[in-house]
Order: sequence, then C-alpha cells, then structure tokens
Amino acid sequence: MKTPTFVLTIVLFLAACQSSSSDERVPGKDTVLVDVSHPVLPPPKRNPEFRSELKKEAVAQFSEPTGLPEGDFSVKLYQTRKTVAFRVEMEYAGLPGTDTIKLPDLGTEPHPVLKKGAENFSCIIGFLDNDKQFRELKLVRAKKNVLKITTLRHWVVSDHYRLVSQ
Repeated sequence: MKTPTFVLTIVLFLAACQSSSSDERVPGKDTVLVDVSHPVLPPPKRNPEFRSELKKEAVAQFSEPTGLPEGDFSVKLYQTRKTVAFRVEMEYAGLPGTDTIKLPDLGTEPHPVLKKGAENFSCIIGFLDNDKQFRELKLVRAKKNVLKITTLRHWVVSDHYRLVSQ
C-alpha cells in the first residue's frame, strides 16, 4: 500500500529536478551574473600591532560625585602596548576595579569615548568610528556597593563589508 505513495514521491522529485526550456542557454546569449551584494573592496587598513609611544595619562576619563566620604564614581582609560587595547580603571566610593577593552581596528588611531549612562553612577565606554559616530561597547555601573562592567555590543571589521566609510 505504501508503494503508490513512494512512486508518486519519486515522480514528483524527478519532475522538479528537470530544467524548463527557459533555463536552457542560447549560444551567444550567455550572461555573467555579478554579485552586487558583496562589492569588491580594497583591503582594509590596519594599525600596527604595538604602539611606538605610550601615554602615561588617561586618554579618556569620567567622574561623578557620590556624596560619600570614601570617594566618587570614576572611570579612566589608559593606553596599553597594543594599539587597539585599553586598560580600564574604575572606582566607586573607594572600591577599585580594572579591566581591559579591545576596540575594533578601523585603520585609524582608536578614539575611545566615555559617556554618562542612563542611571546614576553609570558610564558607557565606546569609540568614534571613521565617520565620527559613537559606537557603544561596555557599560560600567555601581549599584549597592557593587562595581560591574557589562558588554553591550561586539564590533567586527571584516574584509568584504565596511561599517563605515574610509
């Protein structure tokens, strides 16, 4: 009893695999398809892996008074030997914290930026892309004597697509 269903399935499969007459190529009328969704781009520019000079002072800083005698809420970014990496030093009322962030290599000198977050004692770590548009990366916040850093977004630069113009 299952044989008619099986035979019908085979017949439909074979009929679907056959090309129609409109798919046949006509001599001299062959066309070349161009993939316009991925245009050919020049290779992306890259920063050197290591910095030639290292700044001792913070390249970006943010501070907000807490009203507590132990100290304020602050976030500071410092250069590291690697060109696209930065050391984050955070503090909330005497509670210190450190982390390292990596910015995407856009081929130009990285420009990290710190902005006030939506909540009290919060700061958004981001960067300016090549079109000078702010791109958020991490959120630093202090709440109930806990200092926390959270990843908001990941950014990638690939060879076949550019987020920003160069």
